[in-house]
Amino acid sequence: MSGASNLTLGFVPLNDAAPLVAAQERGFFAAENLSVRLSREVSWATVRDKVAAGALDGAHMLAPIALACTLGAGGDPQPMIAPMALNRSGAAFTLSRRLTAAFAPGETRRAALARLIAERRAQGEPPLVFAVVFPYSMHNYLLRYWLAEAGIDPDLDVRITVAPPSRMASRLAAGELDGFCAGEPWNAVAEDENLGEVAVRAFEVWRDGPEKVFGVTADWAQRNPEVLQAVLRALLKGAAWADDPENRAQLAQILSRPEYVDASIGSIARSLPTTSFHHNAANAPLPVQAGWLLSQMMRWGHAPRELDIRGMAEAVYRLDVYNQAAADLGWPMVSPPEAADGFADGRVFDLGAARAYAESFALGRMVKG
Repeated sequence: MSGASNLTLGFVPLNDAAPLVAAQERGFFAAENLSVRLSREVSWATVRDKVAAGALDGAHMLAPIALACTLGAGGDPQPMIAPMALNRSGAAFTLSRRLTAAFAPGETRRAALARLIAERRAQGEPPLVFAVVFPYSMHNYLLRYWLAEAGIDPDLDVRITVAPPSRMASRLAAGELDGFCAGEPWNAVAEDENLGEVAVRAFEVWRDGPEKVFGVTADWAQRNPEVLQAVLRALLKGAAWADDPENRAQLAQILSRPEYVDASIGSIARSLPTTSFHHNAANAPLPVQAGWLLSQMMRWGHAPRELDIRGMAEAVYRLDVYNQAAADLGWPMVSPPEAADGFADGRVFDLGAARAYAESFALGRMVKG
């Protein structure tokens, strides 16, 4: 790679933008001869559209966005790749205090929700309103998974809407939402302001689920292979720095700044331990994880039943590109597993039987085509 490369990389104000922020603030981008401008974006739709249009060279991205864009879900097809995962976990489902006040002593949150939903239906009241950050998000699919296990139909028994993560707490305060599923620190902010309480964390639904990835268009990756490797090396060093507990206080202070997350240091610091940025190969973009996401997209009618899940997962979650960057740093390369476990219901997802897995659920909206 000759000469400095000027890049604009997007992010949404969340704790899990930390690998990008750390790579910038700690000089890891500069060490790779990269001149990077980080662009703070308000919503995931904006991130998707700007990456697709070339206004951003790459971005902090919801784990399913690169898959949805490649499929053409929600718009015209735009092939993308995710050559690195930025973190695991770090999201939660928060319920309003108004709602939890109606829970009976000793009731589990999910059982209480099922009871309240049935009571509201019997009384002719409107459904509860829950927000997720984007239709094609881990938040949406984990929330649906968790609700469906209690027999709650996420399409018929409640209303799921979309809101930017940084606006979740204010919408909860305004009474517009009964709950939301978003990344940190916005769940911590809602709790610290006594607006809501966490009902379940992402790692309690799927222990090893990917939360965000670094995404670029397939065309950009093909035209800039050396630059992409330099970006990945910097981001890997940023993720490792962010994951070190000794750096947590400094990281919280940096993230709290207006140009990054713009939330209280206390809420950020309290919520950082719920996120894994690097250890246990958290940065490897595993096709089996992409396969699970695609199975849920298929389950809920967001992807066609005939989709080649393995082929799509391996084309988008580019473990080979990640392994090249890891090898350049002298770090261990990762072999792709065929199965994923750690789900709250005890199921095991087998990439080779992804369609059968999607079809096995009692609740779903699978479609042909």
